Order: sequence, then C-alpha cells, then structure tokens
Amino acid sequence: MKIVILKFLTLLMFFGAVNLYANTQETATVENSTYKEETYKSKPFSEMMSGFLASTGINAFLNPDPNEMNAHGEWMSDFHKSWGRLIMILVTFLLFYLAIKKGFEPLLLLPIAFGGLLANIPVANIAGEHGFLGVIYNMGLANEMFPIIIFMGVGAMTDFGPLLSNPKTALLGGAAQFGIFGTLVGAVALSQYTDIFNFTIQQASAISIIGGADGPTSIFIATKLAPELLGAIAVASYSYMAMVPIIQPPIMKALTNDAERRIKMTTLRHVSRLEKLVCPIMVLSLAILILPESTPLIGAFMFGNFLKESGVVERLNDTLQNSLINTVTIFLGLGVGSKLAADQFLVADTLAILALGVVAFSVGTAAGVIMAKIMNLFPGNKINPLIGSAGVSAVPMAARVSNKVGMEYDRSNMLLMHAMGPNVAGVIGSAVAAAVLISLFQ
Repeated sequence: MKIVILKFLTLLMFFGAVNLYANTQETATVENSTYKEETYKSKPFSEMMSGFLASTGINAFLNPDPNEMNAHGEWMSDFHKSWGRLIMILVTFLLFYLAIKKGFEPLLLLPIAFGGLLANIPVANIAGEHGFLGVIYNMGLANEMFPIIIFMGVGAMTDFGPLLSNPKTALLGGAAQFGIFGTLVGAVALSQYTDIFNFTIQQASAISIIGGADGPTSIFIATKLAPELLGAIAVASYSYMAMVPIIQPPIMKALTNDAERRIKMTTLRHVSRLEKLVCPIMVLSLAILILPESTPLIGAFMFGNFLKESGVVERLNDTLQNSLINTVTIFLGLGVGSKLAADQFLVADTLAILALGVVAFSVGTAAGVIMAKIMNLFPGNKINPLIGSAGVSAVPMAARVSNKVGMEYDRSNMLLMHAMGPNVAGVIGSAVAAAVLISLFQ
C-alpha cells in the first residue's frame, strides 16, 4: 500500500513540474515576443491628407490651437501663438543680419538668434521642459553653471598688466558701475511713484545689473533675487552685450571733443610675472574677507587667470580659453535665445526690463567717459576719455569699441590695451556690485 501511495505522489510531482515548466516557457515567450497589437486604423487618403495639413506649421500660424500652452505649461494668447511668433522670427532674422553683415559680436548674437528662431517654432515645443532648448536652459542657466564657467574662460583670457601698470584706470571701471546703482534707484522710484512699473526691490536690483553689460553676473544675481525674471534679464543683458558697437559710440562721441579723442596714451611701466601671479590671489583674498557673496564669480575669474599666469598648465589654460568657453558659449546662447519666445518676450515686464536696461547701460557708459574727463583735470598723464566707456564689463567688446572709435580719428592711436584696464576693473566691479545687492536684499 505504501508503495502505491509513493508512486502516486511521485506521479503528481512529475506532472506538476511539467506544468510549471510549460507555464514558464509560455511567459518567457510572451515577454520576449515582439508582437504588438495593431492600433492604427486605416483611413481614406483624403482624411490622411487633411490630418497632415492640420499638423503643419502654416496651419499652426493661421489657426492656433486653443489648447496649446507655452514652455511653462501656461495658457498663451492667440496673438502670441500666431503674429507674435512671426514678429519674433523676423527679429531673429534682424539679429542674423547684424551678426553676419555688420559683425556685431557674432559669437554671442548667432547662438542667441538661432535659439530664438527655434523657440518660436509652433507645435514642436523645443523650448519646453523636455525640448532640447529647455534642457540646455535648466542644466546651465537656471543653476548658474554656465556663468561660472564663462568667468573661468574670461579670466584665462584676461591680462591684468594694463590695470597694474596704470592702477588709476580702475576708477573708470568703478565709475561705470554708477549705471547699476542709478538704475536701481530709478526703478524703485518709478515703482513707488508711478503706475508704469511694479518691481520689488529684489527685482529692481537684479534688473539694474544689466547696466554693467555683464551677462554672467546678470544671470547669477537673477537666480538669487528674481528667478521669475531670469529669462528676461538674461535676454536683455546678452542683447546689450552684443549691441555694444551700436549703443556706445554715439554716447562716446557726444561727450568728447576731437582733441580728447586723439589723446595718445603710453604704457607707464613693465609688469612683472610675480605681480601678475599675486594679483588674482590678492583680489580673491579681499573678496573672501570683505564680500564672500562675490566669491563664486570672482573665484572663477581669478582661477582662470591664475592658471594662465602660472605658465605651467598650458593645456588647461588652452582648454579654458578655447574649447571649453566656446562650447559653453554655444549652449549659453541657445539657452538665452530660448527666452525669445513670443509669449515670454512680447510682454510688458520684458519690454520694461529692456527699457531700464538700455538706460542703465547708457548711464554706465557715460559715467566712465565723464570720470576720465574729470581725471584729466588733475596733473599727470592724460587719459583718453574714450577708454572710460570700457568700464562696463562687456569683455573684451567694450575695449574693442574704444579702440575702434579712437582709430577713426587717428589710425596710429592704439587704445586696446589701455582700454583693457578699465574693462577688467569693470568685470570685478560688476561682480562686487552684484554681491553687495545680494547681501543687502536677499
């Protein structure tokens, strides 16, 4: 009897194992199968063509989708979906013309303009959270990474020699920051006493940095004080950096006479390698002790310059000056251009920021030129007032403009290296100004 029971149990176990194996194989077959149930239903040719035409950009411009949202998931007006996009596309074409035909800072203007063109393409949502422009913006602009890397590269390309050989030109860089604080006061006053603007003190502080024509610093302070205005501030700041050859010359010529524009400057002394090595460490040390809020930007700038002046890491120096900063400039330009979307640019706040920005930049330029004229009233070597405009921190664009305007009146008058002194001082000055505003109002 026991033997019969054992045989029966053995038989049951055998069939159970066979059944389990069969189920496992069936499951594996289903999981590994590439079979997919057909969901597409055949349509008449006319219906297919109608669907294709409805998905075109032409239809999106002429018949905007009422349910379409912008890159932030917010509702858009029909104007921004149609005519607004067309207007912004025309604006990007104008920027292409200025960059290619006129040569106005093409390294900045072309990526920004192309980013703006892509951002205004309907349906594709390229500037959205999952579009590649949105990814670029979030990975480097929203978290301040691109501005920091740009400062490293600018530091590696900077020579403190002109500033160290003629230290008083640092006053020109300081004077140019008047545009920042003057615009801050003006924006706050307009917000309090008129109905035109309604900016908080933090927003006004972030906007005012545009006066320094320093894109990285503008992005840095905007992320701290007014992240909701980051896109508009970035667009305004980099636009004015690229427009330096347009905005500055009329102001420079209006505030100087022919004799002043022809003043020739000479290098006062040779700057030793030791001085150039000590300078970035000394400036960073002062920033650490007095204004730690400025050290992210100042530290990155001085790090790049220290590598350059050390003379022992040429590969790193070359990477900072060329491949790294060029790569980041491409991404930064596209990221800034993503904010040229019609629904974000053609609004009252952005247009107000642009207006305040051009006032700040113009005041900063004028303040630098006027400071140079005041300094010439005192005994000593004369300063060509044209280099005062380089006190804004658009490096090296502002210095090149000073040199170009000077050579219009005397082809032998090379002002470029002299203008780099206030230009470098302006970079440091704008970073310090931003740190002061952050420490006061954050």
